[in-house]
Amino acid sequence: MAREKPLPVPDGPQPAIVLVRPQLGQNIGMAARAMLNCGLSDLRLVAPRDGWPNADAQAAAVNARAVVDQARVYDSTHEAVAEMARVYATTARARDQVKWVLTPRATGADLRAAVRDEGPAAVLFGPEKQGLENDEVALADTLIRAPLNPGFTSLNLAQAVLMIAYEWWTAEEASPAVKLVSGRQNSGRAARVEEFDNFMARLEARLEAAGYFNIPEKRPAMVRNLRNIFARARPTAAEIDSLHGMVKALWEAPKVTRRPREQERETDD
Repeated sequence: MAREKPLPVPDGPQPAIVLVRPQLGQNIGMAARAMLNCGLSDLRLVAPRDGWPNADAQAAAVNARAVVDQARVYDSTHEAVAEMARVYATTARARDQVKWVLTPRATGADLRAAVRDEGPAAVLFGPEKQGLENDEVALADTLIRAPLNPGFTSLNLAQAVLMIAYEWWTAEEASPAVKLVSGRQNSGRAARVEEFDNFMARLEARLEAAGYFNIPEKRPAMVRNLRNIFARARPTAAEIDSLHGMVKALWEAPKVTRRPREQERETDD
């Protein structure tokens, strides 16, 4: 019998995702996909409406089916979180309970600290139609509320799981917020200041020879404006080479004799 391929989940502790009385197998499967996208695999189900196992959940999970297959099922929410040191509950409604309320963004870092320093943690998600009951919310020490459109805060179950799982993942994910990607090796390297300065010096010299700076006192501001135009584009080294070639081609191109109609239009203007 072939050995199952292990789940691609990073080492280290992670929070459990607890779906309380989920109603649709498809939503469970899509929630499992969202979890695995973000390095989570501990899926717990409390009294799923259509029973368990569920073929629709397995089909919707696609390549995250292993998360569904190893999901643990409980009769009550209390059982699902019995060993947890921290419990978070997602809710869109105000509750008559005094609790800390975090945004999903703040939850990511808080969850990371909790599982690292305090012990196992879980995030509760209520059923699709009515959400968690007050007694289930009471099991949590912290609430999570997303600052969405006040007139429409409803989320699909898998969307809600993805929102929290994504913030968990990115809280310690090292990818830069912005980067330049190029299909060619080394062509995406940002131009160095020296390379940029060489291009600007060449462009300025050509423009000077062409009579562009015809008002001397305005020249410094005109040069700064040109520099800012190109600097905003943040050119790569390869693009600076292309700009050099463009300036060279324009400078060396023979003067084009304008056609009579163009001359007449200029005179009319």
